Amino acid sequence: MKRLSYFNLLGVICLGGLCVAQWRRDCELNLELNRLQRDAYLQASRLEEQEKSSRGLSVDLTEFRKHYDGAATELAQLREKLRNAEREVRQLAAERDQLRNSVTNWAAAVSVRDERLKEAVAQVRRVGEELNVSVVKFNSLASNHNVVVKDLNDLRLRLSRPPPATSPPAARIP
Repeated sequence: MKRLSYFNLLGVICLGGLCVAQWRRDCELNLELNRLQRDAYLQASRLEEQEKSSRGLSVDLTEFRKHYDGAATELAQLREKLRNAEREVRQLAAERDQLRNSVTNWAAAVSVRDERLKEAVAQVRRVGEELNVSVVKFNSLASNHNVVVKDLNDLRLRLSRPPPATSPPAARIP
């Protein structure tokens, strides 16, 4: 029986060693489990924070896309307006140049017209002076004609009267 006691003692020691080994292993596993649970909790917290951040970033991204699309649309509209404005500026510049040429041509035409008017005025004056001279000559001629007509009428009147009986016939005027 002594042997059995020793054997039991050895079994108890082995069992105690086994318990100590299992206890250590369980302690380490428990510590590892606690550490892993803490890490899982931290990871879950981080994941939740990242999901919140991701949702916020997603909302921000959606807003940014809206703003970007609006800015892109506005940029396209502004580019079109700029092209239209540049086209209008080119057109206005061409019209300005054309108007400058027209004004230059008009000024030259007015200058030529003024010279012609001056020449016409000088010619009208000359013709007017000639007309005045002709009128003076005509008036003089008309006056002479009137005198001649009066003299003729007087002569006809004298010739149409009967000669006075007492006087001898008058001498003829050649």
